[in-house]
Amino acid sequence: MRNPDVESFETQLKNLFDVIDGELEDRWGSRYSLHPARPERGATTNKELDGLFNIGAAFTAGYGSEHGRGYAVEIRMVTLNTIEKSVLEEIREYCSRRIIELLPKYFPDRELELVRDESTFKIVGDLSL
Repeated sequence: MRNPDVESFETQLKNLFDVIDGELEDRWGSRYSLHPARPERGATTNKELDGLFNIGAAFTAGYGSEHGRGYAVEIRMVTLNTIEKSVLEEIREYCSRRIIELLPKYFPDRELELVRDESTFKIVGDLSL
């Protein structure tokens, strides 16, 4: 059984990522073909399961990290195409900028920030229940 406060936090985080997912689809979704097993954008009720992009985060205890515990952000493109490194970096920068802008809107009562933890972006700060 999961703590309802954790579920509420993660639902808000998913809502934030769904906004960014839509923006990514609008901006880059037509530039690459979908993986043959992936449904078209809007074919499901969950943005994680269709379209070119899947943005999400998983909790990490932060052992060995200078930033400690937080939510490691993952940005996936579900395609068999080769994606240029410059495009990947442009997408990562766009996502990081939008996460920073949206965190206060989705979590107005928490002090959260996005940090770079080696090659990963991580949401850290007030994760208290």
